[in-house]
Amino acid sequence: MEGLKEKKMKILCLHGFRTSGAFLKKQISKWDPSIFQEFDMVFPDGLFPAGGKSDIEGIFPPPYFEWFQFNKDFTEYTNLDECISHLCNYIMTNGPFDGLLGFSQGATLSALLIGYQAQGKVLKDHPPIKFLVSVSGSKFRDPKICDVAYKDPIKAKSVHFIGEKDWLKIPSEELAAAFDSPLLLRHPQGHTVPRLDENSVKLLAEWTKSIVQVTNTNSTCDVKKSETETTTTGINLADINDIAMEAAEGSPTVSEPTASGKNLADTKDVATEAPEGPSTVSVRV
Repeated sequence: MEGLKEKKMKILCLHGFRTSGAFLKKQISKWDPSIFQEFDMVFPDGLFPAGGKSDIEGIFPPPYFEWFQFNKDFTEYTNLDECISHLCNYIMTNGPFDGLLGFSQGATLSALLIGYQAQGKVLKDHPPIKFLVSVSGSKFRDPKICDVAYKDPIKAKSVHFIGEKDWLKIPSEELAAAFDSPLLLRHPQGHTVPRLDENSVKLLAEWTKSIVQVTNTNSTCDVKKSETETTTTGINLADINDIAMEAAEGSPTVSEPTASGKNLADTKDVATEAPEGPSTVSVRV
């Protein structure tokens, strides 16, 4: 149980279009370190090399990457299926991951993965992703995608950073509306990972802390349940062993009948057969 408490939760962090994992890591480093101190954060690079000029050329060194390509209306996508397959394999190989964090294209993709998982389309053998941190994210606009990923309100906890001057302000609000009870953190900046004011730091730190507390509580309960095996009759196996020992050590002889008229030898046989016979063990994994 101590190991469960000490083990950090993992967040997969997906960078924006034609940037890199290293650049997103630098962007997030602007935030108060207390926010994610209980998490291990992983920053992979996109599947494809940047197919054109990057907005961070001269600001941050290459190489630059992109997750998939799209048309100017963001209604048609190239290599999206390959990207999803790549990320699912990465998650299964390097996870499990408790949450996703993304900026722009990375946030849009992160929300899609969580929505698809909730509908049973991807990551069927991976634990449910618990939360999303979206910075300037948006929804996909292809109806075939929307009808699956955003079919129902997404139950994962989510926080959405929305910039007043961001050209994706309205799409970011639309993405937040696809989640159940999202936390919206608004800032006066544009399309960027914003610096956080004191209030935003407080809200985000409380939000991440609540996730850790819930996860630790659930893990502790699961361990305790797994330690208590019960038979279908509701008698603990340890109790059965005690009964068997008492029967062997008790004052009446084995040949003496009990008050109910049943021989103690029969009782002993029942106690001996119970653990060996088929039984249903209630263990929550």
